[in-house]
Amino acid sequence: DAPGLTGRSGRPVIRHNGLAAAVSRLFACITSPHAQPDAAEEALLICLESVFGHHAMDGGPIREAVSCPAIDAALQRIEDAPDEPVSLAELAVLCSLSRFQLLRAFARQTGTTPHAYRLQWMVRMARRHLRSGYALADAALMAGFADQSHMTRAFQRQFGITPGRYRAAVLPQ
Repeated sequence: DAPGLTGRSGRPVIRHNGLAAAVSRLFACITSPHAQPDAAEEALLICLESVFGHHAMDGGPIREAVSCPAIDAALQRIEDAPDEPVSLAELAVLCSLSRFQLLRAFARQTGTTPHAYRLQWMVRMARRHLRSGYALADAALMAGFADQSHMTRAFQRQFGITPGRYRAAVLPQ
């Protein structure tokens, strides 16, 4: 049986693996000791989109066309200032889309959410700084991380190696 939302009988009211996974991600985002509001907002919108997109009143999925230039503007905003947090609302206004439209189109074009994209962009910037010889703390700050430990967690999650080991491996001894 697919995980789902259960009713009073204990049986699932909705059987939807994607929704179950989205609810689990939302719960993890809001209960994390390192909770970030933009990640929680994205997780909530993904849950809502899953519910409304797949369980619409007419029974069919909700589909809306989104132009690529709008998402390109959001990408440019994130890449120009990754050290400045950006809300879905700000990106939506920039793209002239609703937050739901933005999130769906952004994920369709990039394969990820704006928050995750921004974090990945910051990690790639940190990697470039480390390759250039900067100290870990300096690379973290230059890439827009709040501190070195935040960069280390994100770096290790993305590349499977700590920034210190990466730096030691790429810099000549």
